[in-house]
Amino acid sequence: MKVVLRAKVGTLGKKGDVVEVADGYARNFLIPSGQAFKSSPGAERQAERMRQARELADAKELADAKEMASRLVSTPIHIAARAGSEGRLFGSVTTADIVRAVAEQANVMLERKAIDSDGIKELGSHMVTAKPHPEVEFPITVEVIAAD
Repeated sequence: MKVVLRAKVGTLGKKGDVVEVADGYARNFLIPSGQAFKSSPGAERQAERMRQARELADAKELADAKEMASRLVSTPIHIAARAGSEGRLFGSVTTADIVRAVAEQANVMLERKAIDSDGIKELGSHMVTAKPHPEVEFPITVEVIAAD
């Protein structure tokens, strides 16, 4: 059965895609859960409009991510943390701490899962990778300084 997806469904497709699925899967899961509706000529025209809207939104997200990267690559982020005499931190600087510092210092909202870091455990300059969009990946310089 041909159905039009209303939302992203796993590996099946994205919003607006017309896909061929087993009749039982469509009747028993996709349609009742509101994730798809049965395809028809009118529905396929609606699906085309959904795809165009999705492509515009994707292009805007990509442009926003590139602009964010250009702002953050040249700006070091400073985080104060308690540390021992040898420069080891009491605990670590987590991705949540980095996201909070980026929001405060650069006025850029990132998601915690967009930052690739195992936790920073020492004072000094560290590079973490941010990936806010599948096509945009950039380094962020994090300066960890001792808190008084």
